Amino acid sequence: MNRTTQVLIFFLAAMSFGCGRRDSGQQSVEPFAASRPMELTLLHINDHHSHLDAEKTTLQLATGPGKREPIEVERGGFPRVTAAIKDLGKKNAHVIKIHSGDASTGDLYYTLTEGKADAELMNTVCFDTFNLGNHEFDNTDAGVKKFLEFLHAGDCQTPLLSANVRFGPSSPMTGTVVPETVVPSVVIERDGQKIGVIGLIVAGKTKNSSRPNSDTTFLDEAATAQAEIDRFRALGINKIILSTHIGYQADQALVKKISGVDVVVGADSHSLLGPEALQQYGLSPEGPYPTRSTDKDGKPVCIVQAWQYGYVVGETKVNFDREGTVIHCGGTPWVVIGDTFSRPEAPELTSEETAAIRADIAAGQLLRSTVPDQEAVALLAPYKKEKDALGAKVVATTRDNLCLRRVPGSQRDASRSTQGDVCNKNEAVNRHGGDIQQVIAEAFLQQGKTYFQADLSIQNGGGVRIDIPAGKITVGDIYKVLPFKNTLVQLNATGTEIKAALEDAVEGVVGPALNTGCYPYTGGLRWNLDLNKPKGSRLSKLELRAADGSYQPFALNQTYKVATISFLADGNDSYTALKNITGERRVDVGLDYAEAFLQYVENLPGASKVLTKLPVKDYSTQVFVDTP
Repeated sequence: MNRTTQVLIFFLAAMSFGCGRRDSGQQSVEPFAASRPMELTLLHINDHHSHLDAEKTTLQLATGPGKREPIEVERGGFPRVTAAIKDLGKKNAHVIKIHSGDASTGDLYYTLTEGKADAELMNTVCFDTFNLGNHEFDNTDAGVKKFLEFLHAGDCQTPLLSANVRFGPSSPMTGTVVPETVVPSVVIERDGQKIGVIGLIVAGKTKNSSRPNSDTTFLDEAATAQAEIDRFRALGINKIILSTHIGYQADQALVKKISGVDVVVGADSHSLLGPEALQQYGLSPEGPYPTRSTDKDGKPVCIVQAWQYGYVVGETKVNFDREGTVIHCGGTPWVVIGDTFSRPEAPELTSEETAAIRADIAAGQLLRSTVPDQEAVALLAPYKKEKDALGAKVVATTRDNLCLRRVPGSQRDASRSTQGDVCNKNEAVNRHGGDIQQVIAEAFLQQGKTYFQADLSIQNGGGVRIDIPAGKITVGDIYKVLPFKNTLVQLNATGTEIKAALEDAVEGVVGPALNTGCYPYTGGLRWNLDLNKPKGSRLSKLELRAADGSYQPFALNQTYKVATISFLADGNDSYTALKNITGERRVDVGLDYAEAFLQYVENLPGASKVLTKLPVKDYSTQVFVDTP
């Protein structure tokens, strides 16, 4: 290939892939500099979900020789993420900064600003790429456009990636021009080398579990990824990263179906990856960081993910040979924490114990004490003042840790809880599922009884976003638990339709999508579940709670009044059987679902409202059998 042809091809590639999007610190080099070995550092986060504040947590830290105990410390907070990425960026050459999606929804910051606060804080990092997550579509395609405008209001102009989204004619994203649009991929230059970064969003889950416009579609992940990889390879680009929002298990399955990818920077499943040494701090990694795999041709591939909520900043170092093949990948999932420590209960730490804690952190090289970035702190301050005013009101207390878990068992979704192993390894949670999901289902049942004499309620596990630890419960906590824009709906459904919807939801968990968020919780209805059985036969021994608290057989030929949320009533998140319940059989109550939970809490008996776990007999999943 002669030099003129090379330059022409690269110019076309830049136009196609958005290479000229902005100045992000890349050196200006001649196209297609001679390929040579290089080390690339990827700094990445994912699924921060509007969690911009630091949160208190308890870690098992060493207070002396041979002694570990629960110690309270701050974890996360976007100003701390900013500081960590800036510092790690200075210590490494050839850095690419990636956010793999779901900046939106999950905290009062999003309720108040619809993503503006998130965008401004992200611009303190100035990510090289941001991959759309499914929750970017929670407020239709208009929400995507609004977030893009917020993100591009500053100087960074971070490109939004998604190779497999196709915006429909009704979408405000249709007909816009670069850079104010979503692009499939970008070319980034480091050390005179071209690196292709491709964005990929989970197709089925986004279409069925978020709110994209009805004519916006999502293509098959593997086929789309391969087509983009092939385009890059044809242009001579031999270092290729997939920024995916499809989940850790799906990432591992994906790389076996495709050829030519080098690194997958993942998201969606909120997976904590890291060495077994994390367990000494009370953390439970789902797999190694990086997870080493091979593509369908046997070529090495490195897979990483950075947990959730800004708790982790991933630092991955990838070594390429002159042909662009990965010869080594390593790195650290840095858990970003504060530098102030205390016991949950007296006595106070001594100076010697505090020194031992700091020495333990330094030796472990997994926790990272980080001073928040002051520019980010200042940007966040006015938003925080507004949020604190709304969220500070205490509405109840709880003596229990109301654990978050989407699916029972120890195999699926077992590291999502922010309470650590007290929830992630809780045997009752393993047997019956999340405490907080079950409480929400009960709240909706009771509110449904108030409004229309509901017989049962249905709630998806993924719609409930955080644990509620023992202690005070505020308005802010309520809206963090239920951050989406949903209202209560009454459905008059037959037992057959209800069972079909529940079976559809379970199929969403075990089917190709591996969507743990589909898993059903109900108030007033309970069952046994065996995931090894075929669809339609997985749920058995369905029983409905009677007025006296006893349980009676659930009648498939009877019509029941169901309290659910508008999101599920519309057939989303695999609850397809509910979509057909229309006309007079559907009544939109119009009550905001977080407000419904707030009313339930405020109506608890007694002057001092106390929210507790439900009795085990009232958990919807009574018996759970997972696949091998």
